[in-house]
Amino acid sequence: MSIASRLTRMPRPFDPDRGAEARAAIPAAKGDIALLIEGTGGCSPYLKSLIEKEADWILPALDDPEDALARLHHDLSQVAPDALADALRQGKRRVALLTALADLSGAWPLEEVTGALTRFADLACQLALRAAIGAEIRRGKLPGATEDDAETGGGLVALAMGKMGAFELNYSSDIDLICLFDETRFAPDDYHEARAALIRATRKMAAMLNDNTAQGYVFRTDLRLRPDPAVTPVCMAMEAAERYYESLGRTWERAAYIKARPSAGDLAAGERFLKTLRPFVWRKHLDFAAIQDAHDMRLRIRAHKGLGGPVVLADHNMKLGRGGIREIEFFTQTRQIIAGGRDPELRVRGTVEGLSVLARKGWVPDEVAETLTRHYRAHREVEHRLQMINDAQTHSLPRNDEGFARLAAFMGVQQAALERDLKARISEVHELTEGFFAGSGIVAAPEVPAAQAETFDTEVTSRWRSYPALRSARAVEIFQRLRPEILSRLARAAKPDEALLAFDGFLAGLPAGVQLFSLFEANPHLIDLLVDIVGTSPALAQHLSRHSGVFDAVIGGGFFAPWPGIAALAQELSALLDSESDYERKLDAARRWAKEWHFRIGVHHLRGLIEAEAVGPQYADLAEAVLRALWPVVVAQFAAKHGAPPGRGAMVLGMGSLGAARLNATSDLDLIVIYDADGVEMSDGRRPLAARPYYARLTQAMVTALTAPMAEGRLYEVDMRLRPSGTQGPVATSLTSFRDYQMNEAWIWEHLALTRARPVAGETALALDVEAVRDAVLERGHPRDRIIAEVATMRARIAAAKAPDGPWDAKLGPGRLQDVELMAQAGNLMARSKARGVREGLADCVACGWLDDAAGAALSEAYLLFWRVQLVSKLLSDKPLDPARIGEGGCRMLLHETGHETLEGLEAALVEVAQAADAAISAVLGQAPEDAA
Repeated sequence: MSIASRLTRMPRPFDPDRGAEARAAIPAAKGDIALLIEGTGGCSPYLKSLIEKEADWILPALDDPEDALARLHHDLSQVAPDALADALRQGKRRVALLTALADLSGAWPLEEVTGALTRFADLACQLALRAAIGAEIRRGKLPGATEDDAETGGGLVALAMGKMGAFELNYSSDIDLICLFDETRFAPDDYHEARAALIRATRKMAAMLNDNTAQGYVFRTDLRLRPDPAVTPVCMAMEAAERYYESLGRTWERAAYIKARPSAGDLAAGERFLKTLRPFVWRKHLDFAAIQDAHDMRLRIRAHKGLGGPVVLADHNMKLGRGGIREIEFFTQTRQIIAGGRDPELRVRGTVEGLSVLARKGWVPDEVAETLTRHYRAHREVEHRLQMINDAQTHSLPRNDEGFARLAAFMGVQQAALERDLKARISEVHELTEGFFAGSGIVAAPEVPAAQAETFDTEVTSRWRSYPALRSARAVEIFQRLRPEILSRLARAAKPDEALLAFDGFLAGLPAGVQLFSLFEANPHLIDLLVDIVGTSPALAQHLSRHSGVFDAVIGGGFFAPWPGIAALAQELSALLDSESDYERKLDAARRWAKEWHFRIGVHHLRGLIEAEAVGPQYADLAEAVLRALWPVVVAQFAAKHGAPPGRGAMVLGMGSLGAARLNATSDLDLIVIYDADGVEMSDGRRPLAARPYYARLTQAMVTALTAPMAEGRLYEVDMRLRPSGTQGPVATSLTSFRDYQMNEAWIWEHLALTRARPVAGETALALDVEAVRDAVLERGHPRDRIIAEVATMRARIAAAKAPDGPWDAKLGPGRLQDVELMAQAGNLMARSKARGVREGLADCVACGWLDDAAGAALSEAYLLFWRVQLVSKLLSDKPLDPARIGEGGCRMLLHETGHETLEGLEAALVEVAQAADAAISAVLGQAPEDAA
C-alpha cells in the first residue's frame, strides 16, 4: 500500500525555497507526495540532501515502502565483503529517508518507524560481523572455524541493548551493543587465540558501522555497556561476564538487561547467556529497593547534565529532562524489576508493551498507563523531528522562536499549540512519575503522635540498631523513615508493650532489611498486617522473619481472591517448576510457592476472612497440589539415571488428616507409595534397578524432596508408618502386595486407617485400582463386636501412651479430637462406607445404630469445638496451647474462633463437651468415663 493512500498529516515548508528545491529534485512526484517532499525538504536540510541523493530510488519506494525495505535488506545481504561498507551507508540513507517520509506523513505509527530503524540496525550488525569474522576465518585466526561459521559469528554474539534491544531506536540513535563469545566452543589451548581474533572482529565490525566516510556513517556504535569497560576488552567471554554480573552487577545493569536481546552473530548462544542472567535481572522476591536505586540514578543524571530546576521549554531535554522520555522508561522498567521475578509476563522489552502488561496485571492503574503511553509516543515523535532536521543525536527543544517555528512547521501544527501541548505533556509526565520515585506513602497516624509512641519502651527500641536487619546504612536510612509509623501503630495495639516485644522478636530474626523495609515504604498498609501478625501469632511472625518474601504474595495480585482449588494450584506450581531447569532450583521454587500459599491461608484465618471449616481443606488442597506437581518432577529426575519407572508406575496414597482433607498449619503428611511393575523386572536406564529397589529408592527420593531442609526451608514432614507392615515393611508397596495384605493380613486398626485413605498423586489408572482395593476392603467389613473391641483396645493404648497437656489440649484426652476421630473411623467401617470425613463417620455411627442421636450430637459438638481450638493453636505457636503465652491478640482470636466471650467460659466449655463426648464413647465401648479435665 502506497504512502499516498495512508497519508494523514503533512509538514509545512519552514523554508519555502529549500522546499521548492527538494520538490524540483523529483519532478515526477505529484499531488500529496509532491507536497510531502516539499514540506520535508523545507524543514530539514538533512532530509533535503537525502532527497537529492536518492531521487531515483525514493519515488517508487513510496508506492510500497514495506516491500522496498524488504528488497533493500535482501540486496544488502548479497553484497561482497569488500563492498559492504559503502553499500551499508547507501542503505542507511535510503532507510532514513523512507522512514522519515512514512513518519512525517503519518503512514507509519511510532512502533513501525522505530521497528524499521531497528531491523536495519540488526541487519547492518549481522552483515558487518559476518564480514569481520569471515576475514578472521579466512586468515586461519579462529581455531576450528570454517566459512560456514561466519554466519553465526564464530560463537560471538552482539547483544542489542537499550532502545535497539526493545525495537525502539530513535531517528538518529547510536546503537548500544555488548559483544560476548561462547568460550565453550573452543578448546582450552585455543582460547587465547580465539579471543584475540574475536576482539579484532568486534573492532572491525564497529568501525564498519561507526566510521564517518565520504559516504557517511551507518550507526554510531557504543560498546561501553559491557562489564567494567575501562579494563575489559570490547568482546568478552560469556563466563567472565556472568561472573561479573553475579558478583558486581548493579541495578542500572539489571534495568539495561530488561531490553537486551541477541541481535547478530550466534543468536542461540546469546539466548542461552540471557537465560543464565535471569536470576540477576529478575529477583525471586518483589524488589522495591530498586525504586530508590532508580530514583538516585535519575537525580545523578539530572545533576550531571544540569537538568534540574523548573521546566522551561527552551532547550529542554525531551529525553533526560523532567517529564521526559527517560522518566517514562524508568517508571516502567522499575516496576518491571520490582515484580518481574515473580511474574514472567512482565518481562517484555518495549516501553509501551511494558506499560500495557503492567496495567493488565494490576501494577499500574489503567488510566496512568494510557496517559504515559500517549505521552511517550508524542515525546518520541517530537524527538524524531528534532533529530531529522540535521541528523543530530539531540533531544533538546529549540533555544529560540525560530527553532520552535521550524519544529511546529515540521510537525504540521501551529507554534502556540505546539508549545501548549509540550508544556502540558511534560508536566503531566513529571507529576505521574515523580510521586512514584520520590514519595514513600508513609503518613504518621494522627491518633497516636510519633513522639508519644517513641517513649513507650526505649529499652527495647534501643537494641534494634544491633540487629542484622539494620547493619547497612541503606537499611537504617529506610527504617528511620518507617520507624515513627511502626511505633505509632504498635502503640495503638490492645497491649502495646506486648505488641512491641512481638515486633522486636520479628525484627531480631530478620536476616536483612533493605528489601523488606523498601516493601513497607512502598506499601504502608503492609505495616498494619505485620503488626496484626506479630501481635497475634508468634509462630507466623517467626516464619515471617525467616521468609519475609512471602509478603510479596500480599501485593502480587490475587491474595484476597477466592480459593482456587487443587487443580488450579497444581497447574500453577507445575508451570513454575517447568520454568526451572535445575532440580534443586525446582525444589526451592516449590518451597517458596508453598510458603506463600501457606502464609495466605494463615493470614486469611487470622483475620477472619475464612471460617474454620474452610481452613483445614485449604491446607489439605495445598499439600495435595504440592504432591501432584512435585511427583512427576521427582520421577523425571530419578528416571534420568535409572530409567523410566518399570511397568505402570506408582501412585501416592494420602492417609490420616491428608486423606480426610483436613490439615492444620503444622500437619505432617501420612503417605503410602504403591507401585505396579506389571511383570517388568528391571528399569532400562544408565544404572538399571530391579523393580522393588527402584520404587523403594524413588519413594525415598520423594520423601527427601519434601523433607530436605534447603535454602528455602522444607516443605513438609512425612510419616510413612501406616504402610503395610509398618516400619518393618518396604517403603514402597506393590499393588499385589497391598491388595493381598489388606484383604488377608491387615489388622482391624489398619482398616480403620484405610477409611481415610485417598489417592493424592501419581499414575491415575493405578490410583483407580488402589481405590478399588479400598472399596473392596470396606465393603467386606468386619463384625461389629470385633470393631468395638479393637477400638476399645486402641483407645486404651492411646490414653496410656501420652497424657493430654492440660485442659487446652485439643487433640489428646478423652472426648477430644483423637477420640472422636477414632469413633468416626469405626462408624465408617461398621457402615461399610466409602466416606472419609469425620462428620460423615459420626453420621454413620448414628445411621448404623451404634450411637443414638444425642451421642452423635455430643461427639459432633466436641469435634467442632476442639477442631477450632486446634486450628488456632497450631497457627499461633508450635508449643502446647496456653492462653498465658499466646498474648492478647492470640486470646482474642481464640475467643472469636470459638464464639466465646471469656477464656474462663471457653475452658469450661472444653471440659463440658469433652466429658459429654467421653461419656457417649465410653458407653458404647463398655468403658468407664474418664476425667476429661
